[in-house]
Amino acid sequence: MSRATEIVPFSICFVCAGNICRSPMAEIVFLSRARQAGLSQWVTATSAGIGDWHVGERADQRTLDALSARGYDGSMHRAKQFDENWFPNLDLVVALDRTHLRSLQHSAPTASDQTKVSLLMSFDDSADRTWDVPDPYYSSAETFDQVLGMIERASLALFRQLEPAIRQGALR
Repeated sequence: MSRATEIVPFSICFVCAGNICRSPMAEIVFLSRARQAGLSQWVTATSAGIGDWHVGERADQRTLDALSARGYDGSMHRAKQFDENWFPNLDLVVALDRTHLRSLQHSAPTASDQTKVSLLMSFDDSADRTWDVPDPYYSSAETFDQVLGMIERASLALFRQLEPAIRQGALR
């Protein structure tokens, strides 16, 4: 009698300020990449904000519009606040700018948890030392589209880096 192997997906959380602009974009784009690669059962991704200003709200309409224009569906997103108690269940915590990076590293309960925190743009070699994804909240719809482009490039680079390990886990 064979035992069924338990699927333990690779778990990521994308984090920005209020979880209505940048981090939902990153979550949705990354999950789309995983789905396209046939690995959605092996990856979980969520997003959250450092602050609690928008908890329970939908993504900003300009976020939803930018996503929709590129074929993504962000309609199910509801904002939540990052909880440091999530660290043990996460493999990677991806900050959208250096302010979030510092906050997450400071709130990490252990040194091991601190090493789970990275900047999204650090995965994009073409970013040319652009470390922060700008917050489009006080900007135009055009800025939301530009930010989504940055997030798409960096998310693809992140996915390409993680894909071999995810596939290896899928083969266990």
